Amino acid sequence: MKEQLLLILENSRNYTQAVAAAMPENLYHAKPANDVWNFGELLSHIAYGIQWWESNFIRSTATDWAPPAAGNSKEEINSSLEEAYGIVRKILEGIELSASHVAGFHATLDHITHHRGQAVLYLRCNGITPPEYTY
Repeated sequence: MKEQLLLILENSRNYTQAVAAAMPENLYHAKPANDVWNFGELLSHIAYGIQWWESNFIRSTATDWAPPAAGNSKEEINSSLEEAYGIVRKILEGIELSASHVAGFHATLDHITHHRGQAVLYLRCNGITPPEYTY
């Protein structure tokens, strides 16, 4: 089971990073409507969500939802995404999985997929063809 979850995590990381890379840095502050996050804020939200899941569901440390301000540059935001995925991977590799871990993992993937779908829409709103999804 662990190997399968790690493959799913890696696929999520790869596609999320491909979506992030597709948006030029000068459009990281773009948003399709006034009342939504910009692209960089959206990706920062994904990174924080991964870290929040790790704290609450892997380490069983009750952590309030208190996201920091979004990064200011494409490099900073992509680095936080990479770091978040890396932390989860390292922890998953080193623990014995419980039903709670697996449920939290799937909830986090659902959250990532939801917001990554929004990020794909942001790409399209800026005339950018999103990367092809791979399985």
